[in-house]
Amino acid sequence: MKVNINGETKTILAVWYEDNEVKLIDQRKIPESIEIFTAKNSEDIYNAIKSMVVRGAPAIGVTAAYGLAMANKNKEDMEKAMKIISSSRPTAYDLFKAIGYMKDNTFSESAAKRYAMEITERSRKIGEYGNELINNGDKILTHCNAGALAVVDWGTALAPMRIAHDEGKKIFVFVDETRPRLQGAKLTAWELQQEGIDYSIIADNAAGYFMKKKDINIAIVGADRIASNGDFANKIGTYEKAVLAKVNNIPFYVAAPGSTFDFSLKSGDGIPIEERDESEVLIVNDKNLGPKEGHARNPAFDVTPNEYVTAFITEYGIFKPEELKKLYKIIQGDLFMR
Repeated sequence: MKVNINGETKTILAVWYEDNEVKLIDQRKIPESIEIFTAKNSEDIYNAIKSMVVRGAPAIGVTAAYGLAMANKNKEDMEKAMKIISSSRPTAYDLFKAIGYMKDNTFSESAAKRYAMEITERSRKIGEYGNELINNGDKILTHCNAGALAVVDWGTALAPMRIAHDEGKKIFVFVDETRPRLQGAKLTAWELQQEGIDYSIIADNAAGYFMKKKDINIAIVGADRIASNGDFANKIGTYEKAVLAKVNNIPFYVAAPGSTFDFSLKSGDGIPIEERDESEVLIVNDKNLGPKEGHARNPAFDVTPNEYVTAFITEYGIFKPEELKKLYKIIQGDLFMR
């Protein structure tokens, strides 16, 4: 992805492997600064994922793959390494897909790099297919961050917007702030700014207002896990945006690679939902938003039923929820995805 550092535009990846260490852009520091987090063992990988140094399902998967290659090279107990890394975040299916892939490929460094390369290339293809859905002049809503930071490069939901912009289409993006961690306001807005794409940050509860005014005509989001019937988990607040889109006759698309589809689940009822510490809701910039004795609930994700999804944008093409059996057969024939 393009990054402006001290007035100079550079290209940098969200996560990479170097000298038997895993390097990650510390997403907790953006947009204030660009800092690199270095992981040297499986405990560091666990902490990077758990504390959200890295987030976004595909990026978590790549981080796990690199982490297992590193652990293997360091002669760690691999069963223990897999167990601790897999416990870092329960909802993102790419995490478990990457762990399985690395186990099947003897935890080699070359396998980890191949996994990262595949995920990145598949994200670019998602962008190409998604670009076909974007018209010149479109005003797009997105939620949370599903850009290069959430993958390695390109992104999922943002990839179609990047390609549309590069082709000269005039687009405008409404960026949900995405409480409580503000991944939209901090990360998505920052990525769009680096790419020169016009945007406005909006409060999470303002999306319906702009939809009703017809200021938004298409919505594209990412996903952390997609069940076989098309129910999907994404950042908390996605469900209500999908319902609002349907009520206002706005197409609602989910952009995700094959690695995010969990065909072992019949529906979204089986998706585990991570609930994070209440402090993320109650405290902002070290200040309490409410009474000091107050409590909060903090689910990190919600599940959107398939009836609210217009289609899924994948590296294999665009599929409606009722076409996912066809997608399953395609994925089964993809050696990388087995």
